[in-house]
Order: sequence, then C-alpha cells, then structure tokens
Amino acid sequence: QVQLLESGGGLVQAEGSLRLSCAASGYTDDGGAMGWFRQAPGKEREFVAAVDVSGHIRLYAGSVEGRFTITRDNAKNTVYLQLSSLKPDDTAVYFCVGRDNDVLTKETDGWRYWGQGTQVTVSS
Repeated sequence: QVQLLESGGGLVQAEGSLRLSCAASGYTDDGGAMGWFRQAPGKEREFVAAVDVSGHIRLYAGSVEGRFTITRDNAKNTVYLQLSSLKPDDTAVYFCVGRDNDVLTKETDGWRYWGQGTQVTVSS
C-alpha cells in the first residue's frame, strides 16, 4: 500500500517562496512517476507538476512554469515542489500524487495515489 505524506505548507507573502515535501512509503524499487495537484476554494482540482522516476523529465502547468520546480530524491523516497514568486492565486491545498508507471499525465484520473494535502496561503 503506497502512502504519501506532504509537509511544508504555510502562510507566505506574495513574491515569497516555500518548499513542499512529499514522503512516499510502500513503493517497490524507485516507484513510479510522482507529482502535485492543487485545489483552491470553490475550484476544481488542477495539475501543477510531475516528474518521472529518473527526475530528468518534468511536466508543468502553464500557470506555474518558470516559478515552481519539481524534483525528487529516490534515495529518500521524497518528491519536492519549490514554489517561488508566489501569487495570491497560488493559494490552495496542494496534493502529492503518485502512480505505478513512469508516464507523466496532467489528468486527475491518471494518478492512483493521493496524499492528504497541505495548505498554502499567499497573502497580498
């Protein structure tokens, strides 16, 4: 049973930075692709970023490309999301996701494993 545990959320001012972490347990070997989604109040859950097992192939939503960076450390079974140049519109609950294969997708239904989420609040 794969479990994902996020940490690192909080309150930050606009233009500030945060780093989110997601510790995975239950994967065999290096696991599969991992990523992040977010959901703002009253909005649908949306894709943010994803990374393949090697860490070299990354996919970003257009709204965060150039501001957010996803990385992973397979030795620690952890994926990170560095959030920079934050805007109030980035306020949301951020969810870590994982899947068993190494194919990146922006589709919500394409991710099997979900964490509980961590709140990120950006003040103006």
